[in-house]
Amino acid sequence: MSCKGCSASVIVTDAEVEQLVKEQLALEVDLVDDRVYIERLSRCQECPSLAYTNTCGHCGCLVQFRAKLAYKTCPDPSGNRWLTITK
Repeated sequence: MSCKGCSASVIVTDAEVEQLVKEQLALEVDLVDDRVYIERLSRCQECPSLAYTNTCGHCGCLVQFRAKLAYKTCPDPSGNRWLTITK
């Protein structure tokens, strides 16, 4: 899934984000369970680098997508905010 960019002109609705994430996750096999996903999203929501309520300011990913992928980590250069979440 490619980055939606960092331009204010690239704003999508929550429904569009949900549909994009659903479509992309259907192609993935290495996913975290719902408990880990919810905790990861919670950490993203608290992050001062969250942009447009759904975009990681460090990598440009939709956080709803990145947080569900087991092989991904939090890209915050000051430290992985997901590090203490156990599977």
